[in-house]
Amino acid sequence: MPQLPKTLNTYYETARETTSMEMRAYFLGGAGDERTLRRNEEAFREAQIIPRVLQALTGGSTATSLLGQKLACPVLVAPFAYHCLLDSSGEIATAQGAEAQSVKMILSAQSSVDMKAVRSASDSCDWFQLVWMGSREATLALAQTALAAGFRTFVLTIDAPVQGVRDREIEAEFKLPPDIGAINLAPFGQPRFAALKEGESLIFDRIAHSLPSWDDIAWLIGTISAPVLLKGILHPDDAARAVGIGAAGIIVSNHGGRVLDGAPATLEMLPAIVKKVGPDYPVLMDGGIRRGVDILVALALGAKAVLVGRPIVCGLAIAGSLGVSHVLRLLRDELEVAMLLSGCATIGDITQDVVHLKR
Repeated sequence: MPQLPKTLNTYYETARETTSMEMRAYFLGGAGDERTLRRNEEAFREAQIIPRVLQALTGGSTATSLLGQKLACPVLVAPFAYHCLLDSSGEIATAQGAEAQSVKMILSAQSSVDMKAVRSASDSCDWFQLVWMGSREATLALAQTALAAGFRTFVLTIDAPVQGVRDREIEAEFKLPPDIGAINLAPFGQPRFAALKEGESLIFDRIAHSLPSWDDIAWLIGTISAPVLLKGILHPDDAARAVGIGAAGIIVSNHGGRVLDGAPATLEMLPAIVKKVGPDYPVLMDGGIRRGVDILVALALGAKAVLVGRPIVCGLAIAGSLGVSHVLRLLRDELEVAMLLSGCATIGDITQDVVHLKR
């Protein structure tokens, strides 16, 4: 058994020290000057938790429910691509680590392992990330393939119609090895473009016509026989529109700072979005969560649950499925400590007056 780091910060430090420059660039880096990447974490550091004492805490629990599904803890493993770059078992290792802690995992559409193999390896991995495949027909076909494999809840990522400008990846000359790729997307092929004509734009003249509209997303939600959450909402008006077209929930996200550098931190936008859609609507969030206290802050500001990505990356890179399980356990332990010290016995007790935001 490998020697595991004892703390979450040691996981993060060890991963930065031991992974290659290419892997750090891809998994831990962000877009541009990485302002948004840093801001995601800074926003949590600026939030203060107000302790409460002598509260009744007997029988406390981190258990909650989401979309009628029971969760042992309000944490899900965020979708991220190509786990085989970090561990030979890839997404199977991550799924097994998540299942050991009874945590839901959202399998990335860009998984490096066949979705059927991952689904069969873990009962906890029954959420699937959808991406727009360029047409209604291709996107629906991907969803139907996932349904047939046993996935029951979908997360449609809508905030990355094009890849962000990621300086670290460019400088590291990151590229996938020939034996690793998005195996589940392979049957659908990749778009091929002829040489650009003079004055023609690759983005606006070649790609923009294949990007989805709100009407397309509404059609997909109405067609798929499963809940669909929209991931990548930062504007309150977009959140309201998602509710209007029947999305089962939304995920407040800036893609971990990997797409648009200069976008606000997700925590900064969370309260306004929750206010817009109402406190009962399923609003989740990701971006910048590194400790259990961060989970408490996100819940206090209205999130029903959070997604964690980079902490899982670090656990997987250092110790495979065991590392994933340990990171999730540490996050939950820290959440429980923060709940007890702030006088919250249950997830429902975590309200906005638990947190003071520095202005």
